[in-house]
Amino acid sequence: MQAFDPDLLRTFLAFAEGGSLAHAAAAVGRTASAVTAQMQRLEAMVGEPLLAPSGRGRVLTPAGEELLVHARRILEVHRDAWLSLKGAKADGRLTLGCTQDFADSNLPDLLRLFARTHPRVRLDLRVGRSRELTAGYDQGAIDVLIVMRDGAQPDEIAMLSEPMLWLSASADPVPAGGELPIAVLDPPCGFRSAATSALEDAGFAYRIAATSPSLSGLRAAVRSGIAITARTARFVGEGVAVAPQALSLPALPKAEFSLRLKPKADQAASSLAMLLAEGLPNESSRP
Repeated sequence: MQAFDPDLLRTFLAFAEGGSLAHAAAAVGRTASAVTAQMQRLEAMVGEPLLAPSGRGRVLTPAGEELLVHARRILEVHRDAWLSLKGAKADGRLTLGCTQDFADSNLPDLLRLFARTHPRVRLDLRVGRSRELTAGYDQGAIDVLIVMRDGAQPDEIAMLSEPMLWLSASADPVPAGGELPIAVLDPPCGFRSAATSALEDAGFAYRIAATSPSLSGLRAAVRSGIAITARTARFVGEGVAVAPQALSLPALPKAEFSLRLKPKADQAASSLAMLLAEGLPNESSRP
């Protein structure tokens, strides 16, 4: 019986969650040809195709769907064992800086796992806007950083890509017709720029009905029904839903977030960064 190589399973999982070999290549930091070779090795081990052509892309075969379930379980056990062995004697202090998008989604579950496997490490969490967090990181005050991406960085260990969505109040969405009221964060903000550019390019009349320096203020504006906004699925929650198709809103680009690890980081910070690189992209599979 052959043992599954965790590297092959990680690449396979990256394809399943991203939907393309190109996305998988970006997620695992390999070339497209290297990813293709990995998938061929995995198929040779299983003994049947895992991917099948579909239009210009590929989809999972029934065997691929079955392997996906096992791959997640294998990698979870592998990750837990690795973290426990690495974290048993680790101590000290590390600082994680991230945007509110991640703090309100599946980040708490990952931090709970990290705390369990690194009981002697003190974790300081800073939640804020990308610009302020990046400044703190550049000054050496933050060890692991998750912010909206502004180009590739030499210390970037993962790029998290998720679709931007138009979101509105779930109970009383903004009616169609007239100028579209939108809610945005104070500049600079990548979501704000993406939303206004998409509307202007489509010739869609709009007005800025609400602004806020924080996501909590933005959420309040959307939940009140006075405006819609552009965020990712991580912002969907109580009182906030995907905007109705009747509004015929223009398509939005993908939101890209950068996961960075400061140079010469200690083992605890490296372990946390690797844990986040594996665990955070799972949110992008939400509907």
